[in-house]
Amino acid sequence: MNGEVVAVRDAYGQTRAALEIIRGALEEAGAGLEHVVRTRLYVTDIGQWEDIGRAHGEVFGAIRPVTTMVQVAALIDPRHLVEIEAEALVE
Repeated sequence: MNGEVVAVRDAYGQTRAALEIIRGALEEAGAGLEHVVRTRLYVTDIGQWEDIGRAHGEVFGAIRPVTTMVQVAALIDPRHLVEIEAEALVE
């Protein structure tokens, strides 16, 4: 990914890519997706909630972090459809 926009015009693909970046960051910190307690998804088109939610559910499976999805007017790059924040609790 290296800072390049992936899955242009594909909210599902961008969600999967963002979550893989999050997974990698967690692993570098010695944690995993099971440590995520909350995610916030900022989307430019709430009408794509099903595809975005499906990707989120596929990645997290039974983990079930508290999740909020909010539509925003725009993200930093007009090709971005989804931005995700994740909070993890590691004891």
